[in-house]
Amino acid sequence: MALIAHLSDVHFGAHDPRVVEASEAWLRRHRPDLVVISGDLTQRARVRQFREAAAYLERLRAAGLAVLTVPGNHDVPLYDVARRLFTPLRRYRRYITHDLSPWFENDEVAVLGINTSRALAVTGGRINRSQMQIIEERFRAVESQKTRILVTHHPLFALPIGKGDALGGAVGRSEDAVAALGRAGVHLALAGHFHRTYAEAASRMMETAGHALVVQAGTATSTRLRAEERQSFNWLDVRRHNDLELQVIAWDGHEFRHGNRVHYTYAEGAWQARPLRGEAAAPPPE
Repeated sequence: MALIAHLSDVHFGAHDPRVVEASEAWLRRHRPDLVVISGDLTQRARVRQFREAAAYLERLRAAGLAVLTVPGNHDVPLYDVARRLFTPLRRYRRYITHDLSPWFENDEVAVLGINTSRALAVTGGRINRSQMQIIEERFRAVESQKTRILVTHHPLFALPIGKGDALGGAVGRSEDAVAALGRAGVHLALAGHFHRTYAEAASRMMETAGHALVVQAGTATSTRLRAEERQSFNWLDVRRHNDLELQVIAWDGHEFRHGNRVHYTYAEGAWQARPLRGEAAAPPPE
């Protein structure tokens, strides 16, 4: 069993300090095996914002928690055109990590992060062929009993959680990327970007997707909320590569509380969801 906290879109520079402090307290108390932050660590990629994000990560690590991050489109400067075009992730590399393909592995899971943010794409993302090769090569060496997890900021799929619930756009080269995900045998695809909680079997969106479960996180600590959702993050209890529990941990205005839970099992070529009773009301995975 592996416990993973999946946060996204923390947006330092547009964050709520009370929510930041509460998220740290919750993570220190529940002690996941890994904290994943799937991009948009800052609001406008400014030095002060990166320093705040780096301090947050350092406090988590000082508490003994493993952390894996990938950059988001907000971690690329928007208004500084020269920096955006020529050194788009210099500040991310300086303050967060040089590693744009981070890796975590223990006895139960293997987790790979891939950068989908690009200088020329203001909000959208892209994945290139060398990154697809990295996905296949890194997971090829993973023992069969381990759960393979891919982390990106932008989802690889067009999802029904865009503005007005229109389909949110997938990364560039999406079809090729999804095919690579299927060949690599990825079980879980974690992402953010839309500030909405969502989960669905990849095979229901693209035939070539293999048997991955797509899991989207809301915004964990920022004030940039969507629809009726509050700040939240996902809590994944991964029992086996075909058996896991997903729970939304939601801010209630005072603290983070356990919300709705869904038990997912993979059998006969499809993920099946069974809602479980949560400890407090929260937006469920759709």
